[in-house]
Amino acid sequence: MAWLEITIDTKSDRINFVAAQLTARGFADLVMEDQEEFETFLEGNRDYWDYIDEEFQQRLQGLSRIKLYLEDTDEAGMQRLKACVEGLELTMHVAALPDTDWAESWKDNYPAVEVGRNLIVVPYWDSDNTNGRAPIILDPGLTFGTGAHPSTQMVMEAMEQLVQPGWKCVDLGSGSGILSIAALRLGAESAVGVDIDPKAEDIARENAAYNGFAAPAFTALTGNVTEDKALMESLSRTEYDLVLVNIVADVIIGLSPILPNFLTEHSTLICSGILDVRLPDVLAALDAAGLEVTAVREKEDWRCVTAKRRALWN
Repeated sequence: MAWLEITIDTKSDRINFVAAQLTARGFADLVMEDQEEFETFLEGNRDYWDYIDEEFQQRLQGLSRIKLYLEDTDEAGMQRLKACVEGLELTMHVAALPDTDWAESWKDNYPAVEVGRNLIVVPYWDSDNTNGRAPIILDPGLTFGTGAHPSTQMVMEAMEQLVQPGWKCVDLGSGSGILSIAALRLGAESAVGVDIDPKAEDIARENAAYNGFAAPAFTALTGNVTEDKALMESLSRTEYDLVLVNIVADVIIGLSPILPNFLTEHSTLICSGILDVRLPDVLAALDAAGLEVTAVREKEDWRCVTAKRRALWN
């Protein structure tokens, strides 16, 4: 089946109106690309990231358009669309898409990723492609944590050097569960993944199952450790050897005051997802919380910090 991609150029103050007109005429599956909408979304969700690709932002500069797709044989639909676009005094561009198996082609965006000396992150449909490395098998694309991001890779590289058999680990902001799975693959006895998104709990549990891990080795929980006292008390009953926080700088800073509650004199903390320009802020927050930095890793624009409790470390 061949498809046509239709692009309709408009303006930010009209894009929602144009979309409504198209929907009213039976064109429901629309892709809206608009600079102002995107920037508004960023401002409303700034707590969840520090970094947006500048090249991507430049491509959005002044952009306001709607895309939709029709089968190349849908002549009636094309005529109806042309009439709608002309009535709105807009122009549209039509491009033929290559004949592709869309049901399978998305998988090309998730190749196996080798990390560190011995680990490899592989999608579940390619789990035999390990190149002799220890596999971390995931259903990618569902939530943060596919192994492709430098921040995640740095944590896994640090874990390769640190994790010992029998360790107990907790991952705050666990997403896909990739770091918990990596800890277990490296010999940890148990790992607990905690995320504020309820969907992440199910996804992490599913990904752990792909790797042969289930309770009590792996536990997935939903909650906010800074606000949920019952969750915090439950987690604090375990003495963790490794605490992982791979999120963004502002969240790490917010968590800093409670992180010592998870650490013993022998525990190690690994924080990542820190943009280079935010590193001083994170280091100051960790220092104020009584933690001493033992190492800082660098990869591209990202930083990964390893730390311990100062009072028990010196």
